[in-house]
Order: sequence, then structure tokens, then C-alpha cells
Amino acid sequence: MTASATIEAADRTDEDGVPALRAGPVLVVAGVLGALLLATAGRHGYYMDELYFRVAGRHLAFGYVDQPPLAPLLARAQIAVFGDSVFALRVVPALLAVASVVVAALVVRELGGGGRAQVLAALATSASLATLAAGHVLHPTAVDHLVWVTVCWLVVRLVRTGDTRLWLAVGAVVGVGLLAKYLVALLVVTLLVGLVLCGPRRVLRSGHLLGGVVLGLVVAGPGIVWQARNGWPQFTMASEMSAGFGVEGAVGFLVGQPLMIGLFLTPLWIAGLVALFRRPQWRPYRSLAVAYLLMVVLLTVVGGFSRYSEGLLTVLLAVGCVPAVDWARGVGRRALLGAAVLLNAVTSAVMCLPVLPATAYGEDSPLAGFADAQLGQTGWAELTEQVAAVYRSLPEGDRARAVLLGQNYSEAGALDRYGPGLDLPAVYSGHNSYADFGVPSDDRTVVVAVGVDVATLRPLFGRCETRATLSFPLPHLDQGKEVVVCHDPNRPWDQIWPSLRWIGTF
Repeated sequence: MTASATIEAADRTDEDGVPALRAGPVLVVAGVLGALLLATAGRHGYYMDELYFRVAGRHLAFGYVDQPPLAPLLARAQIAVFGDSVFALRVVPALLAVASVVVAALVVRELGGGGRAQVLAALATSASLATLAAGHVLHPTAVDHLVWVTVCWLVVRLVRTGDTRLWLAVGAVVGVGLLAKYLVALLVVTLLVGLVLCGPRRVLRSGHLLGGVVLGLVVAGPGIVWQARNGWPQFTMASEMSAGFGVEGAVGFLVGQPLMIGLFLTPLWIAGLVALFRRPQWRPYRSLAVAYLLMVVLLTVVGGFSRYSEGLLTVLLAVGCVPAVDWARGVGRRALLGAAVLLNAVTSAVMCLPVLPATAYGEDSPLAGFADAQLGQTGWAELTEQVAAVYRSLPEGDRARAVLLGQNYSEAGALDRYGPGLDLPAVYSGHNSYADFGVPSDDRTVVVAVGVDVATLRPLFGRCETRATLSFPLPHLDQGKEVVVCHDPNRPWDQIWPSLRWIGTF
């Protein structure tokens, strides 16, 4: 059998009326991605948010000030199974990224894409910055990324088949997504508006849609109830993270859109967006394109981050692989397409994964512009050692009465992770839900605080003094912050604590 005949056989439609899934090649691509993510999972160190989730996993709740409950639950489960390490926290994110690659190929299949388009979608999704970023660290985005791609696949399948029972599956997936990140509500709203505007509206006239809504609310119910009972702190958090409308913010959001997938693959997702409007056979699926455009407008107005659209951009990337395969008929065009995927994979890996030494992202390096994600995984052990030096300089009596205080959850999380190995005392922080993890007892009258402004502490204690200034060999968020020692709180800790609590980002 010739190569062309083999491909033709692989692209025959199955009993469902769509091309057969090229499961073998797609799973190979997904498996290679998974192997890469797991091979690099333990390098550098914890990302700043992972230090928080690690501690939050010991304080499980139905909700937190800054997030739903799923990320801390995953942290606790992975540590229980794989041990307390950086690698342990990143197993599930890697597996979720692998699943998103498979689902991207399923999106292409539903749209009539054959084997080549499915494999290209798997390759392009694996090579995108969004997928690599979601699969590398434990973060709500790790779940959110897969949820968005899966919801879009289910909606496309629902529209194609007319099987409205799929609304129940959509509701269940959205419910899980709401346990990780409330942003999926934006996808639901924009997709529904897209269906109203572009059709087919008949899929909305079904009791299964209501059933899906109810199922989603039931699954997400614990987190929603927690938010309601605690005064909806997520809205406060959202307002802290939103920049509001402004020309600079709008430009930054729009410029960031190509970066979410990668510059070399931007033509593919743009091709997918355009094809949804131009291809007559894809008219029933135009709600995907409309949803993206609505999302861009909404996020631009409220000052949202560019990364908020990455899930839908991943779907458009997969969609664009169908016209890309049609375009790449000759050897030259196929080589160009392959080069784009490869170059995007390399640049995305350099930006997101610890494939290079951390020193490669120093201030004098040409890669310094990519340093945020990389250097956010460094310096935490060094921070703890510098705080330990201050603690050890205290008289023995002071050490017996001391606690540690981190201004933000990453500082506190780092001290919690590395402090026991240096015989450091208990750690506290007033940042977001870390403030609810415990308050020092009143017999603890000495505080070693890192990152807290001494002007904030002086009104609360008998005396405070700066003992050290943090310094790191590589750029770090805590560079230049002070380590302050305070004695004798002027009120009981439960009365002082509200003055140390704060909600926001850093």
C-alpha cells in the first residue's frame, strides 16, 4: 500500500460521520510532551504560587480568598502520593497538558479535519506557549486550560450532532473548571452569546441545557457557597488584579495575544479565526469565533490579562490546522509549516520551561526579557537561609519566643518549606488566605519579618529594627527587601492580626 493510500484510509469517516481519529500519532505527540514536562518538572525550584498551594493543601477548605479549592487539593494529593518535592506538585499539570493535546486533535476531527490536520493540531498545541506554561507548574491555569479546550470540543460536537445531552457533559466540565478558576464563566457567557447571535439556536431550546447549568452549579457549589458566606472576596481579588480600561492596558492586552500561543504559530490561530467566518461548512461553529472577539472586547475594557484568553486561543490554533493542511500541499510549504512548529516549540520552551540554567536569564543576558517565569522558581532557599541567619543572631531567650512573618504568601511558603531544615520557628502571613492558616499565640513576643515595611510594624510593637537586607545572585522579587525584628506586641495577636491582613497581588 502506498503512503497516500495509507493516509486516505486513515482519513475515512467512521460510523459517526467524521474522519477517524489518528490515535497513534496523536498519542505519540502527547506522550513526548508529557515526557518533556516531567523531565524538567524538578529543575530550578518551586514557582512562587506553588509555595502557597503547598501550605494551603494542609488547610483544605471549600474556598479561599483568592481562588476556589481545587489547586490546594491537588497539591495535597500529589504530595501524599509522590512526596514533598517540586516534581511531586507538577505531575498532574503535566498529565492535564497531555490531555489538552488529545482534545485539541478531537476538536479538529469534529470539524472534519483528517489525520494530517489532527496530528498538526497535536504538534501545534504541544508547541504553544500556553500549553507548556499550563503543564509546567501547579496553578489553577493547569486545570483551566484543559477545561476550556474540552468545553469547546463538547460544544462543537453538540452542534454537529444535535445531541443536546452533551449539555450535561458541558455542565460537569464547567463545574470542575469553577472549582479551579472562576474565569471559565467568561467562556460560558461568550459561547452562549455566540450561539444566540450566530446559531444554531435550536441547541439552546433544550431541557438538557438547564440540566447542564444545574449540574455545573452542583459540582461547583461548595466553592460558590463558601464565597457567598464569606462576602465574595473573589470580587475584591478580581478588582485588585484588574487594571481597568486604559489605552496602555488595552494595547498591552492586544499585543499579548500573539505571545500567548507564540509568534511563529500566530498565523495558524488567526487562520482558524478567519476560517470560522469564511468557510460555509463551518457556519454552525462561528460561535467560537464570536466568543473570542467578545472576550477580547470585554477583557480589554476591564483591563484583564492577555493570558485570560489562552484557552480559546488554543482552540482557534487547533481549528487553524485544518486550513493550514489544505494550504501546505507542496514540499516547500510543508517545510515552512514544520519550521514554524519547531521554532515555536523552542522559543516557548525557553520562555516557560527550565531547559537552560537559571543563570541564562540574568540581567545581562539576551534572555532577560523571558526571566519572569524562570526566575520566579529561584531564590527561595537563599531567602530562607538569610532569614535563618537573622534568627540565629537573636539571644537564646528571644529565639524561644520567636515566630516568622512573611509579607506575602510566597515568602511565607518558602520559609515553611525550607525553614524546618534550618530549625526555624513557625511561619505566618497576613496575605490572602494565608492569613486564615493561623495566628501566633500570645506567648510569641518576638517576630522576624521578611518583606514587611518597618513603618507598618512599629505601631504594633514595642520596638522594631532592621537586621538585614535580602540579596540574591539572580534577579528576584525580594531583592533589597528588609528582614525586620520586632519585640513585644502592644496588643494580643488576634487584635493585631487585622492590621497585618491584606488582599491582592505582588
